[in-house]
Amino acid sequence: MVKTSFITDKFLLQNKFAEELYHNYAADMPIIDYHCHLSPAEIANDHTFENLTKVWIDGDHYKWRAMRTFGIDEKFITGNASDREKFGQWSKTVPYTLRNPLYHWTHLELKRYFDIDVLLNENTANEVYQEASHKLGTPEFSCQQLIKRMNVEVVCTTEDPTDSLEHHEKLGMSDFPVIISTAFRPDRAILISKPDYLGYIDSLSEVSGVSVDSFKSLCDALSLRLDYFEENGCKLSDHGLSYVPNKAYTDQEIEAIFQKRRENKSITVEEGEKFQTALLLFLCEQYHNRNWVQQFHLGALRNNNARMNRLLGPDTGWDSIGDYKQAESLSGFLNALDTRDVLAKTILYNLNPADNEVLATMIGNFNDGRIKGKMQFGSGWWFLDQKDGMTKQLNALSNMGLISCFIGMLTDSRSFLSYPRHEYFRRVLCNLFGEEMEKGEIPQDFELVGGVVQDICYRNAKEYFNF
Repeated sequence: MVKTSFITDKFLLQNKFAEELYHNYAADMPIIDYHCHLSPAEIANDHTFENLTKVWIDGDHYKWRAMRTFGIDEKFITGNASDREKFGQWSKTVPYTLRNPLYHWTHLELKRYFDIDVLLNENTANEVYQEASHKLGTPEFSCQQLIKRMNVEVVCTTEDPTDSLEHHEKLGMSDFPVIISTAFRPDRAILISKPDYLGYIDSLSEVSGVSVDSFKSLCDALSLRLDYFEENGCKLSDHGLSYVPNKAYTDQEIEAIFQKRRENKSITVEEGEKFQTALLLFLCEQYHNRNWVQQFHLGALRNNNARMNRLLGPDTGWDSIGDYKQAESLSGFLNALDTRDVLAKTILYNLNPADNEVLATMIGNFNDGRIKGKMQFGSGWWFLDQKDGMTKQLNALSNMGLISCFIGMLTDSRSFLSYPRHEYFRRVLCNLFGEEMEKGEIPQDFELVGGVVQDICYRNAKEYFNF
């Protein structure tokens, strides 16, 4: 192929200071991917993908949204078109994703994984598809090899409390050198108003061996699953919530709310928030007692398009940024834990950029000096894991807290080709520091600034999670 890509050594690096920081300090640091949605089954079985569409387009709602915007029929997105046809339509879309992060990610991934250094479009689609698909069919491009080639040290997937963790157990007994851990995500136990809640409680009863017929027995069942996850190396929890609730309640109220729902009766919004508050407080105390890290992904407005959600289901590209009130309830919730000295290490991720400074200052309220960087304002995620979103998050954290204590980037991805996002973040980070070095706003001291960069890229996370 004729090399025509723009992904050079200087990509996103605007001066010599940024280049020095990236190439001599950031680039070779190992990756700790402490939150993602990779399939542990595919890792454990060392799956190989049939072609580039299977690994790159299937399941990627970022690409799906772009293709729909460009006028591509759903047949070529989630429909019954062939993999080759779907790739052709994605290739047709790519040139028109200019200034969207997809344009950067697409060409970074082609270059880093497949050494394909061309601009993807209709004219290059066939050649790119054939070359990448051929490589994917070889053992050197299996799931485990795709992870290893990106210098990944730790991968932390995300599982429901009812998960058997059989694939994590298999990986724990294998000779695969990358640590594959998990995060406990009990959202389905917390979101009591969801239509499938009763069925989920039955599943939790079955897997835990506890007949969940009361709020106390629900807590007992979840505690047993926490024990099981911990036995299998889990050190983190994760919650995907619109906002953190903080409603006053009595124990009698919570039991009555649970019984009402168990009888398949509707509950009010206020009752739901009281229940969620009570269960979250219980779980967060459990995390503290186990010395886990708790994560809160806040601010998504999900399943906006009822028609398409009905046709295709959730996680197919119909979510957006919500404008929920975050500060007061979040402060009250964290304070309720801190008052009893049971506030675990906490990472708060924000989806609404209007709330960046809210979260950046919130974490400072609960850093008590006993743990470096105990409270973290997490990296820009989902709609904000691009150059502008990352820069705004880094600036808010720098201005309101200590960027030097930040634990850095994660993929939050379902794709085995997503690890160049760490490179993308590191280039943005180094350029931010490099520009200020050039302006004389921070010292032109590579030992100092480069050391901070390495801390953010790797060392802070390694110390924080203690994998």
